[in-house]
Amino acid sequence: MCMAFGQLKYKNLYSMEITKDLRLAVLIDADNVPYANVKPMFQEIAKYGTPTFKRIYADWTKPTVSGWKKVLLENAITPIQQYSYSTGKNASDSAMIIDAMDILYSGKVDGFCIVSSDSDFTRLATRLREAGMMVIGIGEKKTLIPFITACDKFIYIEILSAEESSTEEATFDETPLNRKSKKPLKKKNAPLNNIDKELIKLISDSISDLEDENGWAYLGNLGNLLLKKKPDFDSRNYNYPKLLPLIKNLNKFEFDERVSGKGNIKHVYIRLKGTN
Repeated sequence: MCMAFGQLKYKNLYSMEITKDLRLAVLIDADNVPYANVKPMFQEIAKYGTPTFKRIYADWTKPTVSGWKKVLLENAITPIQQYSYSTGKNASDSAMIIDAMDILYSGKVDGFCIVSSDSDFTRLATRLREAGMMVIGIGEKKTLIPFITACDKFIYIEILSAEESSTEEATFDETPLNRKSKKPLKKKNAPLNNIDKELIKLISDSISDLEDENGWAYLGNLGNLLLKKKPDFDSRNYNYPKLLPLIKNLNKFEFDERVSGKGNIKHVYIRLKGTN
């Protein structure tokens, strides 16, 4: 069963077509992520499946994690107490790893969401994927590359924070023309990454890897391949809500919309400009 989900995970991970019945174990390292963005974090996780386990690990006697306590009740997260046996050692990490392996062998989940910016969980993520589990990482931009690449997909908390603040801090256009409609104007946040030659090359090379005899590549397959090559790839890192608007803005590719199926579903194909 695990391998079946392992073979399926790349098929729909980027296009968000994952079955909502996917069972996920959400394990949170309270010492290495901020508590302020828990609500948007769980909204993001819901795109990939249903959180079956929700556990958070810390030494709850320490004042540094006191901010989490109210959040736990609001989001039905189970706190796991782990005392620090010695100075400079994080016993919570060990407890989280042990629980992850217990959950894995229970056979009750199809994937894991590891919420931490600590690269010490790199081996855990690798081991879970070896067992056929889908592994999603959530952490801050400071997270080191080894942990990011060990996950199927890695999401930066700063993205979720920016989306939340854009909604909360929306202002209203009070001009006479729009005073009645009161349309919110979303705040423009700074991108986490800049569009550069490296990004363009990544997209171009990926299209070349997927193209048919006429140079066309299906957008959904392109998104999945980008994630395989770069697990932290996300169009939102560049201030674009979806992949298609990001690629269109690069002005280096051409697009073709094809209608197929009884429901007249549109499929977008992409190729490099000038391809014959």
